[in-house]
Amino acid sequence: MYNIPPMGFGTFGRTGAEGVAAIQFALETGYRHLDTAQSYDTERECGEALRRSGLPRAEVFLTTKVTGANCARGRLLASLQGSCETLGVDSLDLTLIHWPVTPGGRLDMPAYLAELAEAQSRGLTRLIGVSNFTISDLEEAKTILGPGRIANHQFERHPYLTNQKLVNYCLYNGISVTCYLPLARGACAGDPVIEAVAKRHVATPHQIALAFSLAQGLIVIPTSGNLERIAENFAARDIRLDADEIAAIAARNRNARQINPSWSPKWD
Repeated sequence: MYNIPPMGFGTFGRTGAEGVAAIQFALETGYRHLDTAQSYDTERECGEALRRSGLPRAEVFLTTKVTGANCARGRLLASLQGSCETLGVDSLDLTLIHWPVTPGGRLDMPAYLAELAEAQSRGLTRLIGVSNFTISDLEEAKTILGPGRIANHQFERHPYLTNQKLVNYCLYNGISVTCYLPLARGACAGDPVIEAVAKRHVATPHQIALAFSLAQGLIVIPTSGNLERIAENFAARDIRLDADEIAAIAARNRNARQINPSWSPKWD
């Protein structure tokens, strides 16, 4: 959907020279989707790694997320232009609103969505979307922009937080889903069900956690600074889980949310 590569490389924490090296290795491994954000402070590293890779710009899908401060009226367009300059590109493939709320309260959705749509009209970004929205937030966004404008929703999703109600809503409404923390920060290792599936596939539990979401047509953006783990995660693309295995892993859901600041929206 929307030609977004399903195996992306998350860049949170991939800063400095080590970050550039990790991102460049990911590109050399075969990743063609880099996920960054204004608040991650890794846009520069992504741009540098892309240049060093020698890959044509058109071959790498770039996503960034607009921070809350830059969702204030009159700031989004300039901030997105700044992101492009930091990345060293003319435009983004996908721009997301990072959160609908901040510690100071809810952001002005009509204002920032109007500017996000304007960024798309001006060619600063090919696709637009959101992150950490609830179904109610998505319904409000649809009312403001009209149906079919939100191309992607990025939220926490892994075997211990399947978020299936939100996944189903998005897919029904033609919104692609990107799963952040798809490995639950390594928590799946040692899980008896996931380990058993991994053994059958001669795979690691981390690979099975990724294959779980990939099998359902979702996008995953694992990250690591370890080169062996970067390659291992990428190889999860080749694992094919059957329906029984997917159901068994889904049954491990315990609504174990790992990203849940005190000012979070009221989750679905």
